[in-house]
Amino acid sequence: MAERTARVSDVVMSRAALAEAELPLYAGLPLERVRLIVSAELAAEAQAALLAADAIGFDTESKPTFLKGEVSTGPHLVQLATDTHAYLFPIARAGDHTVLRAILESATVLKVGFGLGNDRSALKSRLGITLGKVLDLGETLRGPGHKGTVGAKVAVAHFFGQKLQKSKKTGTSNWANRNLTERQLLYAANDAHVALQLYRAWLSSEGLTG
Repeated sequence: MAERTARVSDVVMSRAALAEAELPLYAGLPLERVRLIVSAELAAEAQAALLAADAIGFDTESKPTFLKGEVSTGPHLVQLATDTHAYLFPIARAGDHTVLRAILESATVLKVGFGLGNDRSALKSRLGITLGKVLDLGETLRGPGHKGTVGAKVAVAHFFGQKLQKSKKTGTSNWANRNLTERQLLYAANDAHVALQLYRAWLSSEGLTG
């Protein structure tokens, strides 16, 4: 147990060094493996693939707020990923959230992501969805005795020896837009997909099988 704790804590302890390192870029999913769920048929496809998995990557995006006291109306996009594909659910266009609810509230499929506290509360308050069986890697990887959480960038550098590029401009773009750009689709898809890949890498490093 002591050895396992030390390995996980190393992720936090090496933040500064990892930030300075010259690393190859993390490729991520290509656009052809990203599904924007805008029909009942696509929702059924996503449900079948996601509920068949042991674990899926999870994240949400919301239109940013800029005014003091402005309350977010997000999430505006929910991202879920298997090992091979990402499925993006635009909240405003989905209408019926039955499929999304079935996946997110599942007690058998593990949802893996980073910094999921806000996602959990926003889904509950806006959509009445209570997340079931969730693992926040940001908390898991920080190790005992450390404050804060580990981010995906640091984790990618630690486990893969690669650099995860995250555009601030894209991250703070309007996720409530009806027509998302390719940059938005890829950004959102890989936020969810990379979490799952890091979960797999963490399991392997710990000698676990899931």
